Amino acid sequence: ITRRFIQQIRRFSLHTRRVEQRYMSSEPKKLCTENMTFKKIGTHNGTFHCDEVLACFFLRQLPEYKDAEIIRTRDPAQLAECDIVVDVGGEFDPKRHRYDHHQRTFTETFHSLCPEKPWVTKLSSAGLVYMHFGRRLVAELTKLKEQDRELEVLYDKLYENFVEEVDAVDNGISQYDGEARYTVSTTLSARVAHLNPRWNSKSQDTEEGFRQAMQMVGEEFLDRLEFYQSSWLPARAVVEEAVKKRFQVDPSGEVLLFSQGGCPWKEHLFALEKELNVETPIKFVLYADQNGQWRIQCVPAGLNTFQNRLPLLEEWRGVRDEALSELSGIQGCIFVHAGGFIGGNKSVEGALEMARRTLQAAAKAPANGSSS
Repeated sequence: ITRRFIQQIRRFSLHTRRVEQRYMSSEPKKLCTENMTFKKIGTHNGTFHCDEVLACFFLRQLPEYKDAEIIRTRDPAQLAECDIVVDVGGEFDPKRHRYDHHQRTFTETFHSLCPEKPWVTKLSSAGLVYMHFGRRLVAELTKLKEQDRELEVLYDKLYENFVEEVDAVDNGISQYDGEARYTVSTTLSARVAHLNPRWNSKSQDTEEGFRQAMQMVGEEFLDRLEFYQSSWLPARAVVEEAVKKRFQVDPSGEVLLFSQGGCPWKEHLFALEKELNVETPIKFVLYADQNGQWRIQCVPAGLNTFQNRLPLLEEWRGVRDEALSELSGIQGCIFVHAGGFIGGNKSVEGALEMARRTLQAAAKAPANGSSS
């Protein structure tokens, strides 16, 4: 998979260098090729932004637009001749392939256009194109079929962790309320903006910068997609299997067992609990470390919190080795962190017993749960 995506990146870079000079212009040009008709993608000229650059890259990955000429103009007559127009024209009409978001009446979000999706960030041209063409885009790049469950998972993940940020930045939507403590100046949108001509440059031509920007966002999108398909999705499969087999580990259904460590599980667990309608929240995850010993880790209350659903017993925290085994009555104990969020045992049986003892204590004193 990795090799295939590297080849895609190289082909895209070569395509950019050799073809863009011929098929991208501020003014429409008549092609000298006989008996061939190339589609036209319209977007605005002048200063470019990440959203229309990314939208153009998305379209170029689809078979019908792979050789399309990109017309950068604000002339309505020229835009009217384009097969698809993004980020200019003051019109949102998917039936006519018009995808602008600047008009005062435009308030669309992913959720408003696709109610089963949760995202409420106002869409830019990147989000509009991704919403309407994204499944086909991901299918084209991964060779998955559009009805595959994995494709829908990737489609959602790439919007939430790549495209939505571009939508928010272009529409001036902050991540949080209040003043930022420091400046982040290296986002994808910021790096695209940096490729525009400087205000005092002798040449204000934006064509070469646009080409460079489209190559940059394309490579980063392909790299992110490759990671999600080759690493993130397999981790999800590991977590899903563990969730489905949790009652084989312990009758409570509150302990997961992974056969190997290193698998990123937290994000997947929270998502799968919802998807699989897990009624009793899972409290602990067991996995082998690099030394062949076993860890017990508490499930946090959420992705962005240090609180745990159920921390390991208070009296165990900060105690190690034989002292911990003697205190707990469990053989093979190695440690429990002072924060109570993780512990270790020489065997999987010992780690599981540490989880069971903590669950039993919580059942006698329910108020102990959800503390850090």
